[in-house]
Amino acid sequence: MPNYRIIVDLSERQLYLLDGNTVVRGFPVAIGKMLTKTPTGEFKIVNKQPDPGGPFGAYWMGLSKPHYGIHGTNDPASIGRAVSHGCIRMYNEDVVELAAIVPLETRVTIRP
Repeated sequence: MPNYRIIVDLSERQLYLLDGNTVVRGFPVAIGKMLTKTPTGEFKIVNKQPDPGGPFGAYWMGLSKPHYGIHGTNDPASIGRAVSHGCIRMYNEDVVELAAIVPLETRVTIRP
């Protein structure tokens, strides 16, 4: 059985999906801007919702830190930039793919 976890590298603006210690996929992301930085630390995915509406794109995966999550975007040009209110934004097709792979309680490490 796979042992998935996610590492978000803020300096690289990349999200990595790992199975054990092996990187399975890497995805470009947008991160929090200067005044609303993405929090660093250890979190878990606590909820998942397809088509949440608004600016959250095709999928929302909420983190154990309230009000923060990994989600799609209605502004694909923002990916790769520091523009969000602290959430991790992905291309819609990427977040749908990731959400289909990782179960609830998946560990998410966000590093500077």
